[in-house]
Amino acid sequence: MGPTGRRSWPDEVKARIVLESFKPGARVVDVARRYGIAPQQLTAWRRLARQGKLALPVDEAAEQTFAALVIEDEGEAPCAPVSEGTAPVEIEMDGVIVRLAGDAPARRVAEIAAALRAAR
Repeated sequence: MGPTGRRSWPDEVKARIVLESFKPGARVVDVARRYGIAPQQLTAWRRLARQGKLALPVDEAAEQTFAALVIEDEGEAPCAPVSEGTAPVEIEMDGVIVRLAGDAPARRVAEIAAALRAAR
């Protein structure tokens, strides 16, 4: 606990709790009670995750879903130039398009995909 008597939760712990609350059948009030936090606090963390301000871990046990990957010719690509020899990565889900440099780390691409999936 901090000097004001409030607990400080590491982002990794918050993300795991939020991910648990997004599972099918989970109720915010039940998950909050399990961790000894107010449901309003968990709701605020869920909002941060939907806004992309709290990165959620990739849930290995979750059902795998796939999205189409489209690689465009350099002349057609509407995104900023990327490093020589790398094609840009584009993630599209529910009308949201995220474009990343082709040399973006796989972990970052997975975090963004998980955040998009959680926001659905």
